[in-house]
Amino acid sequence: MKPGTGESPNAARRSDTSRRAILRAAFDLAGEVGYGRLSIEGIAARAGVGKQTIYRWWPSKGAVLFDAFLLLAEDSGGSPALPDSGDLEADLVAVLRATVDELNDPRYDAPMRALNTEITHDPELARLYSERLDEPMRALKKDRLRSAQRIGELPADLDLDVAVDLIWGPLMNRWMLRSGGLTGDFAERIVAAALDGLRRR
Repeated sequence: MKPGTGESPNAARRSDTSRRAILRAAFDLAGEVGYGRLSIEGIAARAGVGKQTIYRWWPSKGAVLFDAFLLLAEDSGGSPALPDSGDLEADLVAVLRATVDELNDPRYDAPMRALNTEITHDPELARLYSERLDEPMRALKKDRLRSAQRIGELPADLDLDVAVDLIWGPLMNRWMLRSGGLTGDFAERIVAAALDGLRRR
């Protein structure tokens, strides 16, 4: 038995294997059939589990898809912190270019759009997204900007929340609305324009 859990090591491994199979199935199916046709029954069939197993762990297909994204981030490895080379502009360009590549990846596009749509309509899922993904990522972004403040690259009294929105907001807005091209060049222009305004303070 695992101490304090009442679950044997073998049972824990089986649970983790089932959980990962469910999350992979949800992510893959969202891309294949679209979120509207995604169902708990379909996820269960693809994962090889009973649908009651899914309902025991998640309240909705949106919650399953959200955890699928968290698993994807967890399995990607590496440090979640933003690069800090001492050159803020270069680091932000690298981060936004990587984001552009991810947003343009057909494998991720449909599931990400589905998740964003579901968050708009599900207050509980929106709360989980904020607590488990958006707020931690915002903190990492602010940490990088705070590092730039310490060496004088940004004003010491800069509102970091506003700065984060100015830098990342245009990229996400263009992706969500499918307006204009989502390119590395656009990412560079965002960073240049945002930092020009922030530094002029």
